[in-house]
Amino acid sequence: MASPNLYELISTGGFAVKVLTVVGARPQFIKAAPVSRAIRQQSQEILVHTGQHYDKAMSEVFFEELNIPVPDYNLHVGSKSHGAQTGEMLSKVEEVIIKEKPDCVLVYGDTNSTLAGALAASKLHIPVAHIEAGLRSFNRRMPEEVNRVLTDHVSEWLFCPTRTAVRHLANEGINKGVYLCGDVMLDAVNYNRKLADEKSTVLNDLDLKPGSYILITLHRAENTDDPARLRQITGAINELPLPAVLPLHPRTKGKLEQYGLRITNPNVRLIEPVGYLDMLQLEVNANKILTDSGGVQKEAFFAGIPCITMRDETEWTETVSLGTNILVGADQSRILEAVHQFNVDFSSVEPVFGDGDAARQIVERLSNDLR
Repeated sequence: MASPNLYELISTGGFAVKVLTVVGARPQFIKAAPVSRAIRQQSQEILVHTGQHYDKAMSEVFFEELNIPVPDYNLHVGSKSHGAQTGEMLSKVEEVIIKEKPDCVLVYGDTNSTLAGALAASKLHIPVAHIEAGLRSFNRRMPEEVNRVLTDHVSEWLFCPTRTAVRHLANEGINKGVYLCGDVMLDAVNYNRKLADEKSTVLNDLDLKPGSYILITLHRAENTDDPARLRQITGAINELPLPAVLPLHPRTKGKLEQYGLRITNPNVRLIEPVGYLDMLQLEVNANKILTDSGGVQKEAFFAGIPCITMRDETEWTETVSLGTNILVGADQSRILEAVHQFNVDFSSVEPVFGDGDAARQIVERLSNDLR
């Protein structure tokens, strides 16, 4: 996208804020879409894609569907060990920052791309804005937990989706630059639900009736890299009584093959990863959602669908305390029990993730502070 008209900005007393945004994984593309639109209404954005998710189904299709501009830089880092991947991203993002000289660097969530962008900026004395700040699972064995904690502690602006996130930061002594703005994923869901209704044909393609199936997502390293946990989860999936759909993440497919595990339940449809609009359509029409994804937990909440989370803890504690989400770990019997018995009355559930106006609030704060 073209830069803002600098002559017009200067002549009206404005200042052309230059934001460098770092993304690399599928959930970040979703979060970046509404914020990117808001930034580009008044400022310049340089979009950097690290290549953490690098195949078309996990990456390119999201930019196409969500009307995100083509990245200005694609670093093509790809899949590696945590240290190698983060190190290569750090080096390459640093080069881009030196070249572009942005006013701030904007990062999302808790991936290796997030940490690399934040570290590269902070070492070059460029202020960092962290969207989804303050989330905590309190499990330091999760690489995502380490990434989010370190990113919060080097950030100038910490945009929190919930009051719980604000409290977590306060408990760690972080009070300056903390803003409660709501969740940008709610912005994205609100914007894209109508689009999904108009454009997605996934229900017809898979011959699915609304409310008749379980949607499954499975990709988190704590589950896929542990053969005992993956065996328990696979065992539960193989006993599911309802039709189910599982868009199979490349990591999960590889690990199933590595450990000699198979999904043999004839009720379960294994499909390739789908785009965001198809995924949203699958979520809002599911009977229940079985997942280990943080983003899908929230989207289930927004869609009013009971969520069964195959983790021992979650950073989205509000969904559990409100009774819309249940943690079952990687325990075959607990998973199946929840599938049979867990139901939710969403009519009395408090909306705790804001009002869908987070992107505007974030960009307004950044623009005012930088100007």
